[in-house]
Amino acid sequence: MDTPTNEKFRDSIGTVTDEGKRAWVYPKKPSGKFYTYRKWVSYLLLIFLFSAPFIKINGNQLFLFNVLERRFNTFGAPFWPQDFHLFVISMLIGVVFVTLFTVGFGRIFCGWICPQTIFMEMVFRRIEYWIDGDRGSQIRLDKQPWNAEKIKKRLLKWFIFFVISFLIANVFLAYLIGSDQLIQYIFINGPFAHVSTLISLVIFTLVFYFVFAWFREQVCIIACPYGRLQGVLLDSKSIVVAYDYKRGEKEAGRAKFKKNEGRPATGKGDCIDCFQCVHVCPTGIDIRNGTQLECVNCTACIDACDHMMEKVNLPKGLIRYASEENIAKKAKFTFTPRLKGNTAVLVILTGILSGMLFLRNDIEANILRLPGQLYEHKEHNIISNVYTFKLINKTTEAIPDVHFKLLSHEGTIKVVTHKNFIVPKQGLAEGTLFIEINSAALSGDKDKLRIGVYSSDTLIETTTTAFLGPRSYR
Repeated sequence: MDTPTNEKFRDSIGTVTDEGKRAWVYPKKPSGKFYTYRKWVSYLLLIFLFSAPFIKINGNQLFLFNVLERRFNTFGAPFWPQDFHLFVISMLIGVVFVTLFTVGFGRIFCGWICPQTIFMEMVFRRIEYWIDGDRGSQIRLDKQPWNAEKIKKRLLKWFIFFVISFLIANVFLAYLIGSDQLIQYIFINGPFAHVSTLISLVIFTLVFYFVFAWFREQVCIIACPYGRLQGVLLDSKSIVVAYDYKRGEKEAGRAKFKKNEGRPATGKGDCIDCFQCVHVCPTGIDIRNGTQLECVNCTACIDACDHMMEKVNLPKGLIRYASEENIAKKAKFTFTPRLKGNTAVLVILTGILSGMLFLRNDIEANILRLPGQLYEHKEHNIISNVYTFKLINKTTEAIPDVHFKLLSHEGTIKVVTHKNFIVPKQGLAEGTLFIEINSAALSGDKDKLRIGVYSSDTLIETTTTAFLGPRSYR
């Protein structure tokens, strides 16, 4: 069955031609109230993105995601693999948070906060406008032969794009290996002293260059799964960037504007079919066709339409933030049961995470019996078990004079090679120890011991382990 003409746009994405080839998008340079707001938000986020790896709290990098060394910092708080449960809860909170805002406000994250959109529209696209000119100039430049002007502009643009991609790759690397390590590699050891890191940096640079110089809006349309989620998460009450078809079409439909025509009396819609909303769209869609997965809610079409409405003395807001119900029924935004449910889950998960963070210890102790070893029966009815211990220091200060004490039984703990030791900052101490208990103090063949970890005379952590004894001493 053939698709109706006005629905053909749903059969393919906006950046693919009828022949299946790439339809290059040449968006017109946006301007207006929302674009100004987006610029301020984008610049603040860019400043934060580039400065965060170099900001430290209590000696810890603000954000660090060192997967290879299993070191992670979030807002200056260090996390270890043993804190993986906190990471899982944080990710769940992130998913619920994104879901909540998508249900309520559509793809607002993509248009205002997403790094892909910010870099593409506020960095690379603005450089392109500066070098190649606006939409019309870019189209003409693309079609003209490779003369001196075109070669000069292309080489200049590609060079600047590559330099910026290289800077982004360095910042990205600072999040992965740490800013101190990166600075040492560059200025002290030299980049060629760490060839594997240099290769990784070049790969990151080429990936970023490919994305922003060629793949561009295809990331949002093809690669990013978030756009597909809209079909599941959005409903008629979700606020998105929408075209008011009731006002734009009216009885006679949209039509070109004619001076002194008395448009309201003609029954024509307020849409003057100027295509400015299409020309300014960074993903090449026509917002008048309704909500589409390509739309990233960037508000460029709102600014363009408002500008044209001012020119023809018609009310602004033909394209605006609105829900389907608001356009069709003039219904106001309400806090729906879906939003209430998502909010409740978000509050509960945030409360659980806050409680876990509050109860999280600065040091974590693990004492485990040595695999394959049974107890040893010594003189004077002493039963001995051998253990391995691991202490993880999550703070930025070394913990001195560390030793163990039995809290649940009478007995002794003997640490192999050293009695008291230091746990280094953001590091670990591990070794072997023996626990010796008189058989008369045992209640069975497998007792649960409670052990205290002390720094001098201060108890800093407690842990438990199992102690094996002979069955005859039950």
